[in-house]
Amino acid sequence: MSLIEKAVNKMGQTAAAPSAPVAESGAGPVVAREAVAPVAVHAAAAPVAPRARGDGGSKQIQIDLERLASLGYVTPDTEKTMLAEEFRVIKRPLITNVTAADAQDRHRNLIMVTSSLPAEGKSFCALNLALSIAMERDTTVMLVDADVAKPSVLNNLGLRAERGLMDMLLDPTVQVGDVLLKTNIDKFSILPAGRRHKHSTELLASESMVQLLDEIATRYPDRIVIFDSPPLLVTSEARELAAHMGQIVMVVEAGRTSQEAVAESLRYIEGCDIVNLLMNKSDSLHGEGYGGYGYGYGYGHNQRTSS
Repeated sequence: MSLIEKAVNKMGQTAAAPSAPVAESGAGPVVAREAVAPVAVHAAAAPVAPRARGDGGSKQIQIDLERLASLGYVTPDTEKTMLAEEFRVIKRPLITNVTAADAQDRHRNLIMVTSSLPAEGKSFCALNLALSIAMERDTTVMLVDADVAKPSVLNNLGLRAERGLMDMLLDPTVQVGDVLLKTNIDKFSILPAGRRHKHSTELLASESMVQLLDEIATRYPDRIVIFDSPPLLVTSEARELAAHMGQIVMVVEAGRTSQEAVAESLRYIEGCDIVNLLMNKSDSLHGEGYGGYGYGYGYGHNQRTSS
């Protein structure tokens, strides 16, 4: 039995646990104690023209940190909470994979957060993961809203829509610095989704996107880039994006996402060397006192071996 099959079987056992409802962008899951079996864890675009994509002139924005904390997100001012501790647990192997990467793993710092279905909590997890990584001393983080059909990052932060990823792919003269948003959270910046486009899948599969990802991955060696992507089973954009990622975190909702959905989703992303499964909204991992939510988390290399 392959490691992926083992992970799916494990998820099928834990997904049956009852869970309390949590909004996609809001209520807070908390914890990662029961590890899932390691998972041995590409329209025409505008013509590509060589260009320098600096970000020195990026726009500065202010995030309301009190509002963010009230919605259940980790912030630099947050007291030591179970949620904050769990994202420390979740981010550590991801960061280790980045720092241990060699020349052949140049995209290891590109991390996609996705799910099988909508409303499993992947946007909540992506934002909290990025915020937690921003607290590292030696790392900066960029959060990319790659859910281009239903972008939510700016809305979750209480900010208005801005130009972003799609604008860069549609117009070769638009540079990263023209659309990147620097925030009042040190080491945390945002690349919005930008305008919607009917050929978003083709744009994400374009050579322009490949070049952009290469530059984002290599321009700043201390930067980790988190992509909040669309769900795998309802859009094709996430599958195209996954082909260029160094690591993937797939959020799985306890009591809702079926074993079959998890297995199908894993088939779409099996080309990625490191796939991480994150069980969300489980009330079986912790006792009372933390809202009854929890994480189960597993990670590893996709070795494609049988046993």
